[in-house]
Amino acid sequence: MNLRKLIPFLLILAFLLTACSGNSQATEAPSTTESTGPAVLRVGWAGSPDTLNPGAAILTEAYTLFALVYDTVYELQLDGTYKLDVAESAETSDDGLVWTFKIRSGINFHDGTPMTAKDVAFSINLYTAHDDFPYLNSYTYNFASIEAPDDTTLVITLSEAVPNMDYLLSYLYVLPEHIWAEHAEGAAATEFENTTMIGTGPFKMIEYKQNEFVHLGANKEHYQNPPKIDEIVFQTFENQDALVQAIKAAQVDMITEMPNTASVGLRNQEGVALVAGAPYTPGVSDIIFNQIDPENCPTDAGGICTGHPALRDRNVRLALAHATDKQKLIDVVLLGLGDPGLTLLPIGLGHWYNDSLTDYAFDVALANQTLDDAGYVDVDGDGVREMPDGTNPLIFRMNWPSDSLTAPRMAELLSEMWLLVGVKTELQAMDPDALTAVCCPAFDFDVMLWGWGSDPDPNLLLGVMTTSAIPDGSSETGYSNPEYDALYDEQAIELDAARREEIVWQMQKIVHDDVVYIIPFYEQAVQAYRTDRFTGWITDRGKLALEDVSSLVVIEPVK
Repeated sequence: MNLRKLIPFLLILAFLLTACSGNSQATEAPSTTESTGPAVLRVGWAGSPDTLNPGAAILTEAYTLFALVYDTVYELQLDGTYKLDVAESAETSDDGLVWTFKIRSGINFHDGTPMTAKDVAFSINLYTAHDDFPYLNSYTYNFASIEAPDDTTLVITLSEAVPNMDYLLSYLYVLPEHIWAEHAEGAAATEFENTTMIGTGPFKMIEYKQNEFVHLGANKEHYQNPPKIDEIVFQTFENQDALVQAIKAAQVDMITEMPNTASVGLRNQEGVALVAGAPYTPGVSDIIFNQIDPENCPTDAGGICTGHPALRDRNVRLALAHATDKQKLIDVVLLGLGDPGLTLLPIGLGHWYNDSLTDYAFDVALANQTLDDAGYVDVDGDGVREMPDGTNPLIFRMNWPSDSLTAPRMAELLSEMWLLVGVKTELQAMDPDALTAVCCPAFDFDVMLWGWGSDPDPNLLLGVMTTSAIPDGSSETGYSNPEYDALYDEQAIELDAARREEIVWQMQKIVHDDVVYIIPFYEQAVQAYRTDRFTGWITDRGKLALEDVSSLVVIEPVK
């Protein structure tokens, strides 16, 4: 799923806060489990959810929580396949337009209220009705009607048959109508803070302090996956070294990310197991250029569009691509734990990834020649090129989320690389929420370093680069290409798998040729857990995500 910024996650994706000691709020967060008390898992992460409202959420951390607290019609599994979740069966009409689901009986919301098919229909109708929901609305574009004729029947009628109904429904969280009904209309739907976060999932909300911790309790009556542990505390850390120190000192039982520099030390740390592998949600880091044309500036949606005009010139973006040494970024920033990037669809998407494309070679001489030929010269001899008219030097603001583990060093390296071709950067980290605000749809930036966590289906990430994504806050770049837009609409309803793959590959070629992004790398997932606290972690399913519900419902305290 997407998730910006996953990077994220989504992208997906985005991380946040701790004190110098390494514990962000030790006096307020629930204490570590004693052997005779409840089994409390403490997870350290470098982020915090931007909101607990599924309709409004952007950051990966929020979607991690949604997957624990809410259920869906289908569930995505670690091997990339889907299984029915709150539905026990599904039938499809011959033309593929009408889907009828049998919803399980006996499921209760965390407040004790029975969940029925009417709650499921209400939830999907809510997502369908709100174009202002940045992500979840996009899963419902072909939903013509959603009805619950009785408490156990859900009927979804499509305007056009789709090739990926299981994928679309796997992110549409079931919300309680008796709570959300009064927040369903207009701006109330995105403004609702949803701090009680009532769902039907394996875990339920106990307490939440933004940028500090999230405290969840086990739903021991869950119909399918009752957890073996009693509680989880997600503790937020700001400093990457503090996050690593916390697991060494047994302040936390598992960490969801770490700087790759820590992997060597943790590999030999007593009581700690280090695991690495393909991300459960394939991730992509991106170098984002603000290339929105003035006529596309979404002023009605808050767009101010202050990007440097040079970035609207493909020649400039192409020169920067040639000036970017991706292998050096991988070696220095990731310590080799990554693959060179190519398209916004990551290599982890398998057959959807267009591996026939040839990347822009690292070639400083060619980068300089490209800028020379395009008329960007250093007029005053200060080492920085100016626009072809001799004004507005190529000085770009470069921003990244302050919680990122990799962006600070990458920013320094890019600044050095790009200065070799006469492009200067002004580096500044920003709070993730502040960065989101200047990003989209404000377009009040020049260059950003961030990333996405990808859905298992390419539809969402492909949609980020459509013209329609500009005003709703999904587009980071402001890129607009009518040919690309038409292909996006075509692939969304193409039922022939081979033809759809062909379209998706064609779309990747278009944006690669237009140098919409520079994709520096696809990073491996690296996580760690205490072996002396909990056992049963899922590490052998091909994908790695210890924070996923698959692990958190089966782990149990070490005896």
